[in-house]
Amino acid sequence: MAEHYVPENLPTHIQHFINGKFVDSVGGETFDVLDPVTNQTYATAAAGQKADIDAAVAAAREAFTNGPWPKMKPRERARVLNRIADAVEAQEDRLAEMETFDTGLPITQAKGQALRAAENFRFFADLIVAQFDDAMKVPGSQINYVNRKPIGVAGLITPWNTPFMLESWKLAPALATGNTVVLKPAEFTPLSASLWADIFTAAGVPAGVFNLVNGLGEEAGDALVKHPDVPLISFTGETTTGQTIFRNAAANLKGLSMELGGKSPCVVFADADLDAAIDSALFGVFSLNGERCTAGSRILVERGVYEEFLEKYAARAKNIVVGDPHDPKTQVGALVHPEHYKKVMSYVEIGKTEGRLLAGGGRPEHLPEGNYVAPTVFADVAPDARIFQEEIFGPVVAITPFDTDEEALELANNTKYGLAAYIWTQNLTRAHNFAQNVEAGMVWLNSHNVRDLRTPFGGVKASGLGHEGGYRSIDFYTDQQAVHITLGKVHTPKFGVVEASEIDY
Repeated sequence: MAEHYVPENLPTHIQHFINGKFVDSVGGETFDVLDPVTNQTYATAAAGQKADIDAAVAAAREAFTNGPWPKMKPRERARVLNRIADAVEAQEDRLAEMETFDTGLPITQAKGQALRAAENFRFFADLIVAQFDDAMKVPGSQINYVNRKPIGVAGLITPWNTPFMLESWKLAPALATGNTVVLKPAEFTPLSASLWADIFTAAGVPAGVFNLVNGLGEEAGDALVKHPDVPLISFTGETTTGQTIFRNAAANLKGLSMELGGKSPCVVFADADLDAAIDSALFGVFSLNGERCTAGSRILVERGVYEEFLEKYAARAKNIVVGDPHDPKTQVGALVHPEHYKKVMSYVEIGKTEGRLLAGGGRPEHLPEGNYVAPTVFADVAPDARIFQEEIFGPVVAITPFDTDEEALELANNTKYGLAAYIWTQNLTRAHNFAQNVEAGMVWLNSHNVRDLRTPFGGVKASGLGHEGGYRSIDFYTDQQAVHITLGKVHTPKFGVVEASEIDY
């Protein structure tokens, strides 16, 4: 095996960023950060506690109440956002190297993440300049208009699977709309998040507007969710964590946006372009190491093409290149952390009792160390199987046959999740009817997962609460105040006025 690549100038210690300064935890707490290829500690990170969250929220609150950021004209904030995008693009290679090292994602897939992050900032820079609000007129008597205001301190809690890009999804609209933020990145992957501080400072974001506290969800995340001065929380992550956040946000009636787990169906009908469907169904579950919320991890195939699909799909899965994440030939790298690796491998063993193993099924022989899982394909999986029902979040797929459109829909909807769905058919009527009846927040017809930033992103059922993306993000990060003005004579019933004719002399 080739020598493992380690980027130059990696930090050995990662700090918080509070009120414009890099700082350690008040109590000096730290945690270890592992390289997923060797599982060796390469850095320590400050482990945020309640005191650190309190300091970050106080800085953000001060910057919101007395600082210039919320009061800036949209064009001024847009200029700052575009400078952020420029800086992200300028260090794309460095970002990709760090992301790959920190997450185990293949370098070719990490490279696109920086450009997508930059595009998020450009998109919201454009959107806030173009944004206008409604005015409703009743001619001659009344005008009503909507006044949109930033809410305050936004608490942003992000996952470890494509951390830098997913952080940008929340940071860009939260800052664009004039809020200040406290970001709590995933503890497995704090490396690339640490880059935001210098990028924002150089772009002209005032001190206190952006604050970052590293740490565990149970400590830093919990304190952020419970903080009375944080009126809204945007969270991307696992469903049970989302339920905990929901409970803890209730006391202060916080605004919540939560994009949670998924077990998304990829439905292949007999009339589909089978080669295109196989390309997409492979990419949809094995890209990003299978660590993607929208993975099409349940493939439902019409019986007429089932055996042909299995044969072609399994042959391709066996050819997927698993290796060092920094090698450009690698298509599946190392899973993010030994804890997660253990979880995925436990599902591989469960799958061997629940389906017919066609590919993979364990660690690749040529990779004795690191969190490597061979792309694993199970066929003939029953709908009540755990590998059909539960989110694995790794390179493991369950394939199940169906006979009718009705059965396909029933199977597609037969989980607690409802994030994405992928449908392959040449029948236009079937495609649209299926899309409208499938329980999913997002549907791709004859398409792999392509994202238009203008569209809502989110799920139904156990996959989430609320949507972000485009104007939905503007809605989430702002309060909409209705203002009513009477233009003509005021006609109000005169309570308590006694007419002269009613006086009893």
